[in-house]
Amino acid sequence: MSNLLFVLCAALIGAGIAGVLLRRNILKMIIALSVIDYGVNMFIITRGYVDACTAPIMPIPDGACMVDPIPQALTLTSIVIGASVTALALSLAIGIYKNRGTLEVKGIEK
Repeated sequence: MSNLLFVLCAALIGAGIAGVLLRRNILKMIIALSVIDYGVNMFIITRGYVDACTAPIMPIPDGACMVDPIPQALTLTSIVIGASVTALALSLAIGIYKNRGTLEVKGIEK
C-alpha cells in the first residue's frame, strides 16, 4: 500500500512539473505549482506514517509505538507557506493582468 502512495505522490509532483513547463498561462502555472506542493505534502505525511502506532500525546502508555510528530509539523508549516505563496502569486498575476491585459507569457513579453 505504501508503494502505491509513493507512486501517487510522484505522479502529483510530475504532473505539477509538467504543468509548469508546458503551460503558458500564468494562472495554470500557479495551479501546477500548487499541485507540486500537494504532492510534496503528501510525500512527507506518507514518509512519517507508521502502521499501528499512536500519536505522541501525553500520557504515553508503556511500550506503546509512537509516530514521529516532526513530519506532521513540517507539513502544517508547508501548507501555510504554500497558501501564502499562492496568494502572493495570484496577486502578482492580477497586477500583470491590469498592466498588460493578458496572462499569456508570450503576451506579457511583448
